[in-house]
Amino acid sequence: MKKYEAMFIVKPDLKEEERNSVMKAVKDQIIKHQGVVSQDQIWAERRKLAYDLFPIGGGVRYKEALYYLVNFDADPASITAIKSVYGLNEQILRYLIVRVEDTKPV
Repeated sequence: MKKYEAMFIVKPDLKEEERNSVMKAVKDQIIKHQGVVSQDQIWAERRKLAYDLFPIGGGVRYKEALYYLVNFDADPASITAIKSVYGLNEQILRYLIVRVEDTKPV
């Protein structure tokens, strides 16, 4: 299993229960694909998006979003399946999953 870090940009206008549901769904997909969540946290609440002139989102244009950070261990073969599920979630505006390299002292 490899270490990964995922950042999710979530719609800012969600109610508390909807937001918790999205965070639970994110973790559940990792666990469903035999991954282990080591840490999850809200990185920033209602942070302004970088592309203010061209906000992202479906029909509604968002200028702010909630940033959610998850660190997890998973099999590299399962990352594609995990990504496809996150792409279908309408509450998640964007996401990025990167592999974390183990830093070994020289």
